Amino acid sequence: MDIPRLLQQKIEKQIGKQKVIMLYGTRRVGKTTIIDHIATKYGTDVLLLQGEDMQVAGMLAQRTIANYKQLTRGKKIIIIDEAQAVPDIGLVLKLMIDNIKGITVLASGSSSFDLVHKTGEPLVGRNILHYLYPIAQSELSQNEDYQTTVRNLEQRLIYGSYPELWQLENTQEQRDYLKQLVNSYLLKDLLMLENVKGADVMFKLLQMLAWQVGSQVSTVELGKSLQLNKLTVERYLDLLTKVFIIYPLSGYSSNLRKEVTKSKKWYFYDNGIRNALINNFSPLLARNDIGQLWEQYLLAERMKYNSYRGYNPQYFFWRTYDGQEIDLLELNDMQLQAIECKWQDNRSKKPAAFAKAYPEAEFTIVNKDNYLPWIAD
Repeated sequence: MDIPRLLQQKIEKQIGKQKVIMLYGTRRVGKTTIIDHIATKYGTDVLLLQGEDMQVAGMLAQRTIANYKQLTRGKKIIIIDEAQAVPDIGLVLKLMIDNIKGITVLASGSSSFDLVHKTGEPLVGRNILHYLYPIAQSELSQNEDYQTTVRNLEQRLIYGSYPELWQLENTQEQRDYLKQLVNSYLLKDLLMLENVKGADVMFKLLQMLAWQVGSQVSTVELGKSLQLNKLTVERYLDLLTKVFIIYPLSGYSSNLRKEVTKSKKWYFYDNGIRNALINNFSPLLARNDIGQLWEQYLLAERMKYNSYRGYNPQYFFWRTYDGQEIDLLELNDMQLQAIECKWQDNRSKKPAAFAKAYPEAEFTIVNKDNYLPWIAD
């Protein structure tokens, strides 16, 4: 099944500009597929380089304008896949885009370690950033009718949305794929870094986060369980964020003393990855974590939907010390929208403390009966 990616359409509209287009996302999320489609479509105008190829790294290592002009002669689009593997990639890209007129550079990376930080300063004003998520419901809705979406909702809550899942014939193959993805690909970037103790520590940390999805997480307690100090735990969480496996929500507050602000909640970008970590692919009727699955799915799909339509609010949760809470707040241009995620219950009300503190904020309950317009056109 070939699922059109919304981000490919956005990238193609930006080709022809004298810019470096930077495409981020985890391994196996579909970056190379987008690159292959673009390379095929634009044919001889494209120079496609693989950043993890040592020969390519050698060609780019001679950092001179003459070398890059010779390498790119006759090409309008320069694609570097897995660009974070190229030493000094930021300086390479800056030299190209500043001195070779009429080109667009598309650089992809499966982690933000080198590609963000090493390109950050040299490429200010010269780059366009894009993040590719696992398949979004807003992408599926281009070719999927409402009945099919409803029928497949449970599948997506349990197995997630990595593109290759659509090519597998049965659930056992999907389970095996997700477990391999966690063990062989997603941790690969982390273990290439210095000062990471090993895959076992990262795996245990991810498992602990997987069990606590939607709950406030104490880095001190994580450290005690893993026999790591608080600073090391925080560093590992930062690394896991930079390879796009997890993301945090911070507590929101503007004027109430009793609002929780210091702790964070951690979520996975994909339900299938989370379920692989705890080795639970049971159907919904046999689970006691449907609330966690639903909340995590909605938050990720909402972020995909917002990102692909160019809307980028800040995200928070809201909670008071006496237990009043809201799952998600979106803040944009001082406008606040509150969203409560409920699998079935439609009876929740705006918490009294929130209503008093933020009377102008919109409040929405999103459940399995009304969720689709909230995450897909």
